[in-house]
Amino acid sequence: MLLPRNEALALLRKYIRNERMIAHSLSSEAVMRALALRLGRDAEKWAQAGLLHDLDVEITEANPHLHALETARILTEMGIDSDVVDAIRMHNEMATGEERTTEFQHALAAGETITGLITATAMVYPDKKVASVKPKSVVKRMKEKAFAASVRREVIMECEKIGIPLDEFAAISVAAMAEIGEEIGL
Repeated sequence: MLLPRNEALALLRKYIRNERMIAHSLSSEAVMRALALRLGRDAEKWAQAGLLHDLDVEITEANPHLHALETARILTEMGIDSDVVDAIRMHNEMATGEERTTEFQHALAAGETITGLITATAMVYPDKKVASVKPKSVVKRMKEKAFAASVRREVIMECEKIGIPLDEFAAISVAAMAEIGEEIGL
């Protein structure tokens, strides 16, 4: 089962108070929907994983060895689709110690990670809007050594494991986030 979007948003707001984390979740939802559409997958399922992937970040205090496991438990108890739960559980490799194996797992890890890079890139532009970010700028920042403290290049590169080259992945992601730029404050 998937939650209707309004119920998923209410669940997110029940667990997450930090507005920057809410913005990250909304960004991840948009990017995952765009990736699913590009790949011909279930856009609502992928979007819900993007929206709810960090549900436990405040509960676990972002402990890298616990984060994602509590979300998986909560969503399993609610009867949420097992593919969604599995992708969320696997988006944080430090908690599971397991390698991602499915397209959905790779997409969520890469998709939620690139939102941080796009946000960081937007913040260096004068008008601080995602709409002003060019995919080339995102790719360039990927090649820099210290492009964003919370972003790991190797995770974003998992886009290639789902068959999307980095430049196309950046373009899809920037476009998805630009569509909700006002909603996320960028």
